[in-house]
Amino acid sequence: MFDSLSDKLNGIFDKLTRRGALSESDVNGAMREVRVALLEADVSLDVVKYFIGKIKERAVGSEVLKSISPGQQVIKIVNDNLVEMLGGEGPEGDVGFEIRGAAPAAVLMLGLQGSGKTTTTAKIAKRLTEKSKQKVLMASLDVRRPAAQEQLKILGEQIGVSTLPIMVGQAPVDIAKRAMMAAKLQGIDVLLLDTAGRLHIDQSLMAEVVAIKAAVNPVETLLVADALTGQDAVNVAREFNNQSNITGVVLTRMDGDGRGGAALSMRAVTSKPIVLIGTGEKMDALEDFHAKRVASRILGMGDVVSLVEKAAETIDAGEAEKLAKKMAKGIFDLDDMRSQIRQMKKMGGMKGILSMLPGMGKMQKQFSGAGMDEKLFNRQEAIINSMTPKERQNAKLLNASRKKRVAAGSGTSVQGVNKLLKMHQQMSGVMKRMKKAGGKGMMPPGMENLLPPK
Repeated sequence: MFDSLSDKLNGIFDKLTRRGALSESDVNGAMREVRVALLEADVSLDVVKYFIGKIKERAVGSEVLKSISPGQQVIKIVNDNLVEMLGGEGPEGDVGFEIRGAAPAAVLMLGLQGSGKTTTTAKIAKRLTEKSKQKVLMASLDVRRPAAQEQLKILGEQIGVSTLPIMVGQAPVDIAKRAMMAAKLQGIDVLLLDTAGRLHIDQSLMAEVVAIKAAVNPVETLLVADALTGQDAVNVAREFNNQSNITGVVLTRMDGDGRGGAALSMRAVTSKPIVLIGTGEKMDALEDFHAKRVASRILGMGDVVSLVEKAAETIDAGEAEKLAKKMAKGIFDLDDMRSQIRQMKKMGGMKGILSMLPGMGKMQKQFSGAGMDEKLFNRQEAIINSMTPKERQNAKLLNASRKKRVAAGSGTSVQGVNKLLKMHQQMSGVMKRMKKAGGKGMMPPGMENLLPPK
């Protein structure tokens, strides 16, 4: 989402760091460019004015102009203020979003129609069930949208979370009261209430929210906002906060190609934290929002912490141990390669991984331009799946006729099969050299060799 803004800011800072000593006019010129970049990214004008004002206070002082590396110092100041604008770093050892409170703790989900509220409710339920080991009940209070209650029920069945039985004709407040009673009887830890959305904010919507809040006394009132709607999402957040006093914001579709201004403005406009971000359509595509990590990604500094966390969540310990033993012997067959491809896909593909590594923005574009995307990984996996177990264990068995069979079975070409085998040969060669070197570690020679031809 922040690719365009990140590119522009990195271009501005590259010019600053190349100049060495900076004058006040250099800094002022850079700040003008930063201002334009933020406005083009759809950040609120008031937020941009405040942000640039705070940076200029420090950036034109002796802290920068007389420092040893003034360009880097400007970047640090921008980073610090960006973190602050996004909500601050948070306490040490922050474990992320949790629902605390006497059981059953009610959570009210608000948002306009189409913001992803019902899906986000299910994502949070899955997260609380699996990560926090809490017993969750979901209830839909949306009696206006056709099949809204049925949608939540279906999602509940998909993720294995209970939903309140549907009673046709019951009013939202009465459903909320019935849900709270059911939660108490069933020993539920968290009750998620999915309220009705609207195409716009109106008084009937707000009156309904106030009545529901009075009935269940929620510990959290979360606003679900679509990050792709830009400035309109910020206006919606402001109105919801003014009229229903939200406790936090969940931004959906953060994996989209929008400008990202909504995320940068939301905290400053509402003074309420962004607690979670939706990063895809799958039920596990929900992440904690960390201001420091997002700021680092925007400024091209990477986010290694999130990368390690994602790896820890997705890597199968048994598979990893099995692969390590084979690598120690210098063995790396096509089954192992398929495991690595699946692992890469779980972690967001090559683009997702590179976006979290410091200074890899240009490499990320190179991979994207060369077609190193999700589709490529899917084709590679299809090719390996079309091989027999013996062929996966010994690639030398793949003669011309076998390659034709594999290509036909995977819906690809013999050329595609050959490219995959060449890549496997290179990776296998690295493993053998690592064994000879005593396993002390070697980087693959020339990552660019793994790029498919343009």
